[in-house]
Amino acid sequence: MEANRIPQKSILGPWWVPIRPWFYSAWLAYELTIRFYDYGLAVYHYFLEFENHLGEFGAQALALFCGIAVFLICTSYLTLAGCVLLFKFFSTRNESGNSTEEKFKYYF
Repeated sequence: MEANRIPQKSILGPWWVPIRPWFYSAWLAYELTIRFYDYGLAVYHYFLEFENHLGEFGAQALALFCGIAVFLICTSYLTLAGCVLLFKFFSTRNESGNSTEEKFKYYF
């Protein structure tokens, strides 16, 4: 119980502790948004290759729909959930009593 009452320490100093949950969550959101945009763009270009079978308008419509769908699904289910979990991880104290968690948070 005593370990849970000790404030978190950071390698960067005490000023970093209140900032890091927001920083790491924003960084993860930025990185994943760029990655999922690339996935959506790749899906868009993949479906444009079906122009011979679907016609120009059909291929454009399918490519646009599937590219946006991939981006929105990945963003809503993975980016938002991951950012919330990362924010909660860095916002709470070491509730589990696990020393690995303390060491991990110290370096980040």
